[in-house]
Amino acid sequence: MANKKEELSFEESLKNLETIVKDLETGNVALDDAINKFTEAMNLAKNCNEKLTNAEENINKILKENGKLEDFSIEQ
Repeated sequence: MANKKEELSFEESLKNLETIVKDLETGNVALDDAINKFTEAMNLAKNCNEKLTNAEENINKILKENGKLEDFSIEQ
């Protein structure tokens, strides 16, 4: 696993999260390892959520003719 200074991509975080879930679903993980894996999974889920939130915020912006980014809204 990458150390905290190395930022994982969304895809890497999701892949690692899926692996941990599969490991935990087997039920063949010692309690201490399961707790550590669960903690790691929660951190990965938080990382994925933050990346999705940032992506959503960026998508909701539109570049105006003057080159300025503004929040996107539909005017009726």
